[in-house]
Amino acid sequence: MSIAGAPKVAGYSKVWNVPNLLTYGRIVAVPVVAGLIMYGGTNARWAALIIYVVAAITDFFDGYLARRWQQQSSLGRMLDPIADKVLVAVVLLVLSADGIMNGGHIWAAIIILSREVLVSGLREYLGELQVSVPVTKIAKWKTTVQLLAIGFLIAGPAGEQLVPHFTGFGLFLLWIAAALTLYTGYDYFRAGLRHVVD
Repeated sequence: MSIAGAPKVAGYSKVWNVPNLLTYGRIVAVPVVAGLIMYGGTNARWAALIIYVVAAITDFFDGYLARRWQQQSSLGRMLDPIADKVLVAVVLLVLSADGIMNGGHIWAAIIILSREVLVSGLREYLGELQVSVPVTKIAKWKTTVQLLAIGFLIAGPAGEQLVPHFTGFGLFLLWIAAALTLYTGYDYFRAGLRHVVD
């Protein structure tokens, strides 16, 4: 028996199924990417970018495969957003320490990280009330621009050797992501505060 062309194994492991393995891989990728950025050098930067891109792609496939193969689990629903936020947070922190976001550009990272913490807290509180806050299209655009910006900044100096203003374009995208972050953060709190007040 198969569902949408993919087999569903009776009694499949809710811990070691493919969607969860992709999520675990994304978590494992975090210290690897951070270590390569801190190590420095052109080859390390490109290697960090490749691993980061693969990790970002798994963010789509773990949820997609879980739904397609009917392998959703509570563990997966818990770890998926954690893996996403840890990946973004750690890489932004390492890039800040690396100096690629010098001067006022670090405020873009602060805005993004603050919003992630605040929205996570709101979602956890609303989860206890059994209230869900749906992800909007603008929030998906925010995530896409944010991932692209971080990718450009990971390559950073290595990218500059191929294309002028490579890092500058990454910083430009990061500020767009920060602006979308502020908007979507306001949207979430406006929707969630009604339940908090009640």
